[in-house]
Amino acid sequence: MQKKVDYYNRILHVLQELHTLYPQYNMGKHLSTVIEECGNLWGVTDKELAYSLGRYKGQLEMDIPHSDSEIDRIIKEGLDLDNILKEEDEES
Repeated sequence: MQKKVDYYNRILHVLQELHTLYPQYNMGKHLSTVIEECGNLWGVTDKELAYSLGRYKGQLEMDIPHSDSEIDRIIKEGLDLDNILKEEDEES
């Protein structure tokens, strides 16, 4: 017989991991973000909530911080679309 997954404890474990990995974020920020995805919590099962928390944690882990200068460069390049169009014309 296969052991039943304890989603309640899995939720608590992921919340603890989030607290350890991202101490600058409070619990409200984590929960608010996940709940926004889930919608009305009354019908959400522990399994669905555990899955949403896991996805949220994965998204945070993939989010790479960028310096202000790097963000400014990206925005500047995005605003200067002429260069991109010229490069495409040259390749054709």
